[in-house]
Amino acid sequence: MDTLSYKTVSANKATVNKEWLHVDADGQTLGRLASEVAKLLRGKHKPNFTPHVDCGDNVIVTNAEKIQLSGKKWDSKEYIRYTGYPGGQRSLTARELFEKDSTRLVEKAIKGMLPKNKLGAEMFRNLKVYAGAEHDQEAQKPKTINLNQ
Repeated sequence: MDTLSYKTVSANKATVNKEWLHVDADGQTLGRLASEVAKLLRGKHKPNFTPHVDCGDNVIVTNAEKIQLSGKKWDSKEYIRYTGYPGGQRSLTARELFEKDSTRLVEKAIKGMLPKNKLGAEMFRNLKVYAGAEHDQEAQKPKTINLNQ
């Protein structure tokens, strides 16, 4: 029997094939969009997925201003941060964060679904989020992904 067919192939930085993908967030629910984009960033959709290597694709998310939240989450969902000083806990509702910068709402949702280590930070750098329909990565010829299918 041929034992070479039983070898597990692990991807590394040299053998990984990164693509540019475009996702339109128009009318999408925030959490469902974030989980799909996190899967693309992580590389879990590829047959040569390796957990300890950044084998995911570069993802461009446009129309972040047209994202939707279900229920009363616009007013009840809170984003809490801490300044580092005593009594320095600050919080913003989803609506306040969205009015301040609509891209940060999408970025926070996606970042929370990536690994919490150096590899996750490296994967997060492969994400570009834009509020409108226009983006700066036309030269990379991104392939459009339809999340509704």
